[in-house]
Amino acid sequence: MRVTVVLITRDRRQSLLATLARLRDLPERPPVIVVDNGSRDGSPDAVAARFPEYVLLRSPVNLGAVARNVAVDHVRTPYVAFCDDDTWWEPGAVARAANLLDAHPRVAVITGRILVEPGGREDPIVVELRESPLPRPAGLPGPALGSFLAGASMLRADAFRAAGGFSPRLWLGGEEELLSADLMTKGWHLCYADDVLVHHQPSRLRDPHLRRRHGIRNTLWTTWLRRPAGTALLRTGRLLGTLPRDRVTGAALVEAAAGIPWVLRERRPLPRHVEERLRTLDEPQRRSRARRYVS
Repeated sequence: MRVTVVLITRDRRQSLLATLARLRDLPERPPVIVVDNGSRDGSPDAVAARFPEYVLLRSPVNLGAVARNVAVDHVRTPYVAFCDDDTWWEPGAVARAANLLDAHPRVAVITGRILVEPGGREDPIVVELRESPLPRPAGLPGPALGSFLAGASMLRADAFRAAGGFSPRLWLGGEEELLSADLMTKGWHLCYADDVLVHHQPSRLRDPHLRRRHGIRNTLWTTWLRRPAGTALLRTGRLLGTLPRDRVTGAALVEAAAGIPWVLRERRPLPRHVEERLRTLDEPQRRSRARRYVS
């Protein structure tokens, strides 16, 4: 038993139960940990009643992405496969991702190909993952990445813990970028695998304005926390030039500015070799049509 599936949820009972039923049918039969982020729609009781074999962790408040950290504290397998309450791993995909991690000991993250349901069309972000401009080290099983998508990725649990997991400061929305930079600083590779399939049926129960606001804020905080001063200023200016001039952007900029004092206290610029890798991605990301949170 190499993999534990970790799922976080809040107030999306119907899609949650459907996803858990799909996970139950996986041929790999992985153990599953569900973290409920303070749902008010009866989700945790429904999980306890219908899926008693799963570990259920009930948080009285919405922890955001930090709920994954809580779950990983309970993981006893070497690998953890993340998904959300509206994403699920295709049968066989968990085993394929685990096999890649087994065979490539310096890879910490495998991100799969995301198919949007209904219809099974590729998510627009897949093209960018597949055509990543990062140099590909010899022996890497797929394109090298500078970040990953938590709802469609498998990670080494020990690497996740050693890098600190997801930052409580960022809460939710583009939280993977900071963790990815810290993983690369520790010498790990992130990789895309085209034959590892993950399905996503976006729930209608979401607040796109909140997610975009946090995504803009977190992109700025991550830039200021890890990039050299000159690059941080340039990247900030370019980002501001792409944002719509609306209330969501305004609120995000106010929140980002309010965090400057703690950002300066906790700032740790990346080592040169990691910065050079990420710089390769700056221009493609700026021109991306699949960027989330900032469009």
